[in-house]
Amino acid sequence: MTPPPSSPSAPPGHACQVFPAECIYVIHGVNAGDGLGGAQDVCLGDIYALEEAAQPLRLILSHEASGTKDTQRVAAGSQIGQPGDAIRLEARYTLMAPDGDKIDLLLMRLQSGLGVVLPMSPMSALADYTLVAIDDAPEPVQLAELLCVSFARGTMITLADGRQHPIEDLRAGDKVLTRDHGPQPLRWLGKATLRAQGVFAPVVITSGTLGNAGDLIVSPHHRIFLYQRQKRAGLQTSELLVQAKHLIDDERVFQREGGFVDYYSLVFDQHEIIYAEGVPAESLMVNDATLSRLPVALAEDVKARFPGLAQVQHFGTEASRQFLDEVGREALYSPPRRGGDER
Repeated sequence: MTPPPSSPSAPPGHACQVFPAECIYVIHGVNAGDGLGGAQDVCLGDIYALEEAAQPLRLILSHEASGTKDTQRVAAGSQIGQPGDAIRLEARYTLMAPDGDKIDLLLMRLQSGLGVVLPMSPMSALADYTLVAIDDAPEPVQLAELLCVSFARGTMITLADGRQHPIEDLRAGDKVLTRDHGPQPLRWLGKATLRAQGVFAPVVITSGTLGNAGDLIVSPHHRIFLYQRQKRAGLQTSELLVQAKHLIDDERVFQREGGFVDYYSLVFDQHEIIYAEGVPAESLMVNDATLSRLPVALAEDVKARFPGLAQVQHFGTEASRQFLDEVGREALYSPPRRGGDER
């Protein structure tokens, strides 16, 4: 029996932007002209493109737990599907762009049979993507976990008194050293355990690469803060924010796949730059947009703890993969001092 539609006053679910599967189609290969299909219908090596006129659709998912079974359903406010429709994760695909950057696509199937695709990274209609990996039995993923990931278990965080403390042992109220606002109390510590594959595989920044005493292990989209003492062409500011995945050179920085990884994220009163293994890195940013992507219980908890919280992103130039390819990653490996003296 189909559950009743969600009430408009119900707490928000997980919001994401998806494309109808037919909008991502093969432009060259065995399945030329076909939209992205199930794992049994696709072929490695086929080259895909996103339709130039394709517009992302808002999909809001609610999470329903019953015993040992978890079900994700379409929630009210979605631009696709009917409220209450069950939705399942059917396959995970890894595609590679011409510049070598990889993007994971999640193929989800609505109760009506309609296939929708969730790109785990921005996808451009101007680029071609080669299918390089197929996972036809992906582990169910809570979309909100993507937002909560940050630092891996064991990451040493600099406290207000300069001591280094394992992130998993932090507690709300602990004073953490921040770059711009000095000691700040930790408001919330989130955790997500994920299979370390594809977009969830952690990036390892090896010891010494950025002045870090130990390996710094973070989620691929987590941004590292770098302060450049020398002006470089193309930079509007000396403050640079770099997604960890863009630092990968397969020597000093690499992605580690296999097994599971425990990710932890930190929330403060403001979006902060903290010190992880001595390296400046961002905290989890929380505002109305990100709250809508958190699990309902967590979103309500954060709202109750921080009514009216609307954090603003830390100022800095966002460095793209193309920019790093042009200037060279080695140019960024100027180790900052531990504890915040890089300014």
